Amino acid sequence: MTRQTDILRAELESATRAAQAGAAVIRAAWGKPPRVEHKGDVDLVTETDLAAEAAVLAVLRAAFPGDVFVSEEDGRSGLEGATRWWWIDPLDGTTNFAHGFPHFAVSIASEDADGLRVGVVLEPITQRLFAAARGMGATLNGSPLRASKTPDLNAALLATGFPYDRRTNPDNNVHRVAHLIRRCQGIRRAGAAALDLAYVAAGWLDGYWEDRLKPWDLAAGALLVSEAGGRASDFDLGPLSLESGRCVASNGHFHEQLAAAVLSAPALRFSEPESTP
Repeated sequence: MTRQTDILRAELESATRAAQAGAAVIRAAWGKPPRVEHKGDVDLVTETDLAAEAAVLAVLRAAFPGDVFVSEEDGRSGLEGATRWWWIDPLDGTTNFAHGFPHFAVSIASEDADGLRVGVVLEPITQRLFAAARGMGATLNGSPLRASKTPDLNAALLATGFPYDRRTNPDNNVHRVAHLIRRCQGIRRAGAAALDLAYVAAGWLDGYWEDRLKPWDLAAGALLVSEAGGRASDFDLGPLSLESGRCVASNGHFHEQLAAAVLSAPALRFSEPESTP
């Protein structure tokens, strides 16, 4: 085992401990009426998001005091000029959590100048732990993960999501869903991007696409997909950029086919929603 492998393994263990700390907070709050605030019309935050984030950051800051941390609610903190930084979503799927729909996760990833290093996606309720480290593969509760072998788009089960400005922005992904639903076996929209990507890595989904994501939505799941033998890219098949927020992910067998369909979806007529009386 090389020194770099030892470092990554220890880093993954710390990320796992941090995710478990956040998940424990979420489990303790599950089933209780959440106090919800609105960051936008359909963008929610709960006190559980904030408490889980604090628990995650406490573990990571203690383990890596010289790093930079970027989390959904707390923003950016840490030492400027650090060579390693962390992307943290303490509760991916807040809307699901707030409505009592048991599909959400803690998502944590680290990155350096060479790309993503480790990634963890943990489902608090089922306690399914998806984990990956660069060059070391992906696992689910310690067992190896491999992307599916579905050969083409026609037979694929896909997932996607919709941006928070979908009520006012005509580029709201509805046109892509209308285009793709006629070209694949099915589409699921479960409301947690990190889990969509983890499920591609597990082979439970064959592909995924979404736009206007944040780096903390993408980072851990993208590493899981690539380490499970799949592929994650920008819509134009260029390298995945966490900053662009655009992602196509697949098992790798029909990736170009999926990306082409995403890009070729014709625009639909768009109208502002009627106000609710």
